[in-house]
Amino acid sequence: MRAITSSGAVNISIGELSKRSGVSIETIRYYERIRMLPAPSRTASGRRVYGPAEKRTLAFIRRSRDLGFTLEEIRALLALGGPERAPCADVHKIAGAHLANVRKKLSDLVKLEAILAETVAQCSDGAAPDCPVLDILDAGRSGIPGARSR
Repeated sequence: MRAITSSGAVNISIGELSKRSGVSIETIRYYERIRMLPAPSRTASGRRVYGPAEKRTLAFIRRSRDLGFTLEEIRALLALGGPERAPCADVHKIAGAHLANVRKKLSDLVKLEAILAETVAQCSDGAAPDCPVLDILDAGRSGIPGARSR
């Protein structure tokens, strides 16, 4: 992982960390509560202060979330030592499992797109009471074998 450099101040407030990282204050606090982000140092008055290590960990979490990793997957990556220290073989295992999940979702989306495209193509776009789109959405209405109701 490319080194994330500090942009000046060693100790910054949660508000400043939020601005610099693009992660909301509430999300930062949430990551602290679930121990994804270490508890920060505090000033004498009790105010949270963050340094480069916390900023880097937060950036790692945010980028991982952007790539669709679950919090548990990110937790596992961080437990391996985080950026620059995690054994590549262990990271490969986690990322490989995530990639398999992404590929499964893509496959499911392609199937969904085909079903929806076919159904929309059958729709007359008129005022007829029979609507193929509503039929696939409302299993009780369609009489489609195997249709599931929730």
